[in-house]
Amino acid sequence: MAGKITEFLREVKLPLSSILTILGIFVILIAASGMWIKDLLNNIFAFYSNYTEWSLYLLIFGFICLGFGIWYLYSFLKDRKFILEELETKKRSEFLKKHSELKVVVKHMPSKYRKMVKEKEDELNVK
Repeated sequence: MAGKITEFLREVKLPLSSILTILGIFVILIAASGMWIKDLLNNIFAFYSNYTEWSLYLLIFGFICLGFGIWYLYSFLKDRKFILEELETKKRSEFLKKHSELKVVVKHMPSKYRKMVKEKEDELNVK
């Protein structure tokens, strides 16, 4: 079961990190507005009183989502850039220098990148 969840998270790494980042920004904006204009919201909209009591917790949750989203997005883009740069090489010797590092990075990426590395290995006769 854990393997299926891990594989699913690898396959949706880019959309998940983007959604977490956007959600974090959105929740931070809502929580900040609830903290800064608490009195205005309570006077105009009576149903916002429960919302303003939870705005600090929403702000903390928003920062956590934003932090994880940015970290996940950065790691994906960094690893993607590394893989694509290494796959551009035409020389077997250059490919072999980074092959072990490339294999480690590809383990944490979607299957599309594993297939690309496998095709490059076949092309350059690397085992």
